Amino acid sequence: MTDIETRSQCAERTPANKQISLEDRYTLRKGRVLLSGIQALVRLPIDQMRMDQSRGLNTATFISGYRGSPLGGYDLQLSRAKGLLEQHNIRFQPGVNEELAATAVWGSQQVGLFEGAEVDGVCGIWYGKTPGVDRSCDAFRHANAAGSSPKGAL
Repeated sequence: MTDIETRSQCAERTPANKQISLEDRYTLRKGRVLLSGIQALVRLPIDQMRMDQSRGLNTATFISGYRGSPLGGYDLQLSRAKGLLEQHNIRFQPGVNEELAATAVWGSQQVGLFEGAEVDGVCGIWYGKTPGVDRSCDAFRHANAAGSSPKGAL
């Protein structure tokens, strides 16, 4: 038995009066959604924040990277989902270049070092292209050495 279905097989199982929205790819919590690989990367931190919230954690996500990365369109999809990201305590801040984006993600991990933090930890997501990885090694090295807060992640 296979999980792959044809469009007509799927339509046979879907009630005719079922309202389908493009937002389902990010908002539907149960069942199947149709999304691209880039959209799956947008949904990933949303699902992480939902899981953290269900476990009673007070966390956030910070995403930064270079707009010219091979993940072309990731920044556009994140920008389009801005309202939904904000609802789940996810902040997307595009970087001017890979180094600044990596440094910003590193900075998001220092939430526990200062009084007045609004969250207990931040999940940091960085994206970029290969030459940017090479140029960002200093930020990566320092971020790795510093680590993250107990409820944060790089």
